[in-house]
Amino acid sequence: MKIKTTLILFAVFLGLLVFVYFFEIKGKGEEETEKLVDLSSDQVQKIVFKTKGETITFSKDEEDWLITEPLEAKADKVEVDRLADDFSRLRIERVIEEQPSDLERYGIPKQEISLYFKGKEQPIRVLIGEENPLDSTYFAKREDEVRVVLIPSQLKNHLEKGLFDFRMKDVFRFETDNVKGIKLRAKDVEWRALKKADEWFLKRPVEALAESSKISDVLYALSNLKAKEFVSEEKKEEEVKIYGLDHPDYEITLEMPLENKGITFFLQKKDDKLYATTSLSSKIITGEDSILSNLEKEPQELREKEVADFYSWEANKLHLKRGDLDWTLIKDEDDNWRFKSPIEEAASKEKIETFIRKIEGLEADEFIDPPLNLKDWGLESPQAEVKVWVKEDDETSKEIAILIGDEDKEAKKAVVKNARFDYLFRVDSSFLDEFPKELKEWKKEEEKEQKK
Repeated sequence: MKIKTTLILFAVFLGLLVFVYFFEIKGKGEEETEKLVDLSSDQVQKIVFKTKGETITFSKDEEDWLITEPLEAKADKVEVDRLADDFSRLRIERVIEEQPSDLERYGIPKQEISLYFKGKEQPIRVLIGEENPLDSTYFAKREDEVRVVLIPSQLKNHLEKGLFDFRMKDVFRFETDNVKGIKLRAKDVEWRALKKADEWFLKRPVEALAESSKISDVLYALSNLKAKEFVSEEKKEEEVKIYGLDHPDYEITLEMPLENKGITFFLQKKDDKLYATTSLSSKIITGEDSILSNLEKEPQELREKEVADFYSWEANKLHLKRGDLDWTLIKDEDDNWRFKSPIEEAASKEKIETFIRKIEGLEADEFIDPPLNLKDWGLESPQAEVKVWVKEDDETSKEIAILIGDEDKEAKKAVVKNARFDYLFRVDSSFLDEFPKELKEWKKEEEKEQKK
């Protein structure tokens, strides 16, 4: 009897659970997800947004958005996509009045958004009223419906925006990878650089390898220059003069041979504002003057200070010459180092890799530029020579040759030359202490003895 009663009570309990789920939980969920508009934002082809006393019209051009009213300009794709997403699947917070007698009490229509969907003759128009002071939602209604509803407070982000907020701000954007040459003049600074393969080289006022990241900083700063304000849509000669862009303090020309074009940036700081335009743009904007710190670097600041740019763990061969020492070592398939000459024997991996890291870390304290006489710097017959081969792919390695000249023991400086360049580097001479004096120092058995 007890078992039968228990089963009956369990069945009743399950029935109650089903009732609660379908009529309470599920029912509430459906009510909470009721939509005022429920279509795909991918199908939105046009948006007309009436806000803040102006009408902004957006039209979709393939994947991009254009502003066609009150002016023609590129739109900020992210901003307009969000607008389309949020209003094409517009959630109802709750219904306020099914048969409203007076829309003015809700401030409807204070703002208005019309969505034109692909394949539909008429737009879906949402009329938006005042903000509800209780929870910051908004009163609204569809034009083709009677009821007044509340829509989410998160829409405030859209509803407070104006024309400028929806415009593309980086109007001078270009592909930085396509730039192969730069000519820059900034007040008292002037330099030119060219790109060869993946490296940038200064050509004027000195010929030297440049630090690629610093050249990239210049390019990214220009490419991402964003408008704080559009001061002219169709620049005229008198406007160019007014903002000092006819003879600006900053002028940067970028060469893009693959596109068969170049672009020149003109920037002028005036009245605490940075004005900017380009040779390919009809617009004059104001932008953040933080960009100027990248443009005002002296050529010496742009130079690559590393004597040799490589990663020590990619080294697979080493040649060392100093006095009577003339050794060649190679890394085998097991990542171990071996002498190739003057003997064939296992070598100390730890000491060799420490030495190569020292070469990798050499940086210029000072540059010595041509014209120069190698003899004056002890490099006609250098005291030492180091060659490192670095693996580039499965079949080839790049050779890096470093010549070591005079050492100033008191100043603890040495002069070195990378065979690639005509100029010299003055570096910290402490790396010379890592040179072995005899073969046994780098033998593998010596490493084992020391560990014991």
